[in-house]
Amino acid sequence: MSRRIVVGVAGELSPGQRKLAFIDGRSIVLFNIDGTLHAIDNACPHNGASLASGQLEGCMLRCPAHGLRFDVRTGCMPGTGGLNVTTFPVGIVDSKVVVSLDAPNARDATTHQETERCKA
Repeated sequence: MSRRIVVGVAGELSPGQRKLAFIDGRSIVLFNIDGTLHAIDNACPHNGASLASGQLEGCMLRCPAHGLRFDVRTGCMPGTGGLNVTTFPVGIVDSKVVVSLDAPNARDATTHQETERCKA
């Protein structure tokens, strides 16, 4: 059974906006990219810096500490290889925004499956 945690209400974030949420001791950032919600871990995999205040350029988020860029839709850096930030599925249930922590694509960024997803 997946843990779905309510983090807001539908329509709360306009395209281009973001929101920081704390779920079960984790810091997660939600983004509205062209009307679609995405959620990533708020810690840069390079050195743990907060990503919440990073510059957003389209779907690419720049880490404010060292400038690494991640696609908030996939958690991947541009190109092949590199570090990945963990992503979490987001949905709307009964007009509430929910994040799933245990869903299959909310895996640790160092797994083989995550690396394969970033190559696609």
